[in-house]
Amino acid sequence: QVQLVESGGGLVQAGGSLRLSCTASGSTVSKYAVALGWFRQTPGKARDFVAAIDWTGDKTNYAESTEGRFNISRDSAKITVYLQMNSLKQGDTAMYYCAASGDYAFPPNLYEYEYWGRGTQVTVSS
Repeated sequence: QVQLVESGGGLVQAGGSLRLSCTASGSTVSKYAVALGWFRQTPGKARDFVAAIDWTGDKTNYAESTEGRFNISRDSAKITVYLQMNSLKQGDTAMYYCAASGDYAFPPNLYEYEYWGRGTQVTVSS
C-alpha cells in the first residue's frame, strides 16, 4: 500500500507560479511508486495527464499543454515529487492529483497508476 498526500495548491494570478508537492508513504513505496505522476481534473471533465517522472528522476514526460512551463522533479529519497508550475494560465485551474505506478515501463499508461492522492486545488485568476 502507498499513501499519497498532495500540498501546495492555492489561488494565484495568471502569469504567476506555484509548486505542488506530493509525498508517498508506506512500506512498499519502492515497489508501487516506481513512477510518480501528476494529473488534473475540472468538474464534468475527464482526468488529464500533466507530467510523470521515473524512479531515477532521469526520465520525465509532459503533456503538450504544460511542457516548457511545468517542471516535475523527485527528491533524492524518491518519496516526494514536485511540480513547479510557471506562467500559469486560467486554463490551468483544476484539482491536481498525484498518482503512483509500480510499472517500470515509462511513461506508465493511465491504468497503470494504482494509487492516487486526494488532490490539491489550483485556481488561476485573471
